[in-house]
Amino acid sequence: MSNVEKLLCMNGGEGETSYATNSVVQEEVMLKAKPILEESLRELYLGTFPSCLRIADFGCSSGPNTLLFVSKITDIISSACQEVNHKEPTFLVFLNDLPGNDFNTIFRSLPSFYEKLRKDKGMEFGPCFIGGMPGTFYERLFPDHYLHFAHSSYSLHWRSQVPEELNKGNIYIAKTSPMSVYTSYLQQFERDFTLFLTSRSLEMIPGGYMVLTMIGSDKNFLSGNHSYTIFELLGLTLNDMVQEGLVQEEKLDSFNMPYYAPTAEEVRHVIKTEGSSKHKRGTYVATTIRVVSESILASHFGEEIMDNLFERFAIKMDEYLVTEKGVYANIVVSMKRKNN
Repeated sequence: MSNVEKLLCMNGGEGETSYATNSVVQEEVMLKAKPILEESLRELYLGTFPSCLRIADFGCSSGPNTLLFVSKITDIISSACQEVNHKEPTFLVFLNDLPGNDFNTIFRSLPSFYEKLRKDKGMEFGPCFIGGMPGTFYERLFPDHYLHFAHSSYSLHWRSQVPEELNKGNIYIAKTSPMSVYTSYLQQFERDFTLFLTSRSLEMIPGGYMVLTMIGSDKNFLSGNHSYTIFELLGLTLNDMVQEGLVQEEKLDSFNMPYYAPTAEEVRHVIKTEGSSKHKRGTYVATTIRVVSESILASHFGEEIMDNLFERFAIKMDEYLVTEKGVYANIVVSMKRKNN
């Protein structure tokens, strides 16, 4: 198990800085991607009519969005069944994330979730079974030809490894980063995404569907004139703390975030090559980034600076958003496994 697998997890629990409390952006993205999810699920189900629909959500994290996805798929399939007067299938949903994920919070919420399903859809519905499948999605997790549908939302921009190149004063690709850092990040993305696609192609039934949503980029890092990225600004915040003696310079220079937001063309290239598929505002941004990155930052820089770091980062974000729109790109991919 790599250090990233051991350390990377979203903040657990339901507290003020938990992922569960601060995942509104992820929910909005999931809702925007719903039309693609609905079209793919309907085509899958109406083309196969499985008695037990086996689905996996890769990188499920914890909090309300995890079961929101399950709720959406049951709604979509129930609607399709009513249209063709067909009995609803049994739902078997596997929730996947790294072992450090807060699965306990999810499992504690299942009894009330099942009760709500029965109340909304009637006792004849389903049934629906939900289980956990801990492990990295960059390797095999299920038997051959087992899954009908694979889903991942806002997870595939996390990398399995970090670049080893010296990236002085930065924790991500920045204007001052050497070209070797950008190249290393891109190559790691290509390796990881290829492993993901290859693993899922073996696990899915012929004709199975997959819908993937990830943070993307329309930035041209090669040009050197891109706007600041979130993690570039977080690195600048750490730089300020280095100047004040609050963070050791060598610690900053030896750290890179295991994250890469690809361009649409980079995603298309890997899919084609692999071949198996067809302040108030600053505080909001800072909290959103904190819940997904605090665990791995704290393991390197120490828990004691986290409050200070993200308070400063919120201020830096406010200053940045005065002149910048702060928009970000998302990539949604729907694929069908080849029948051979």
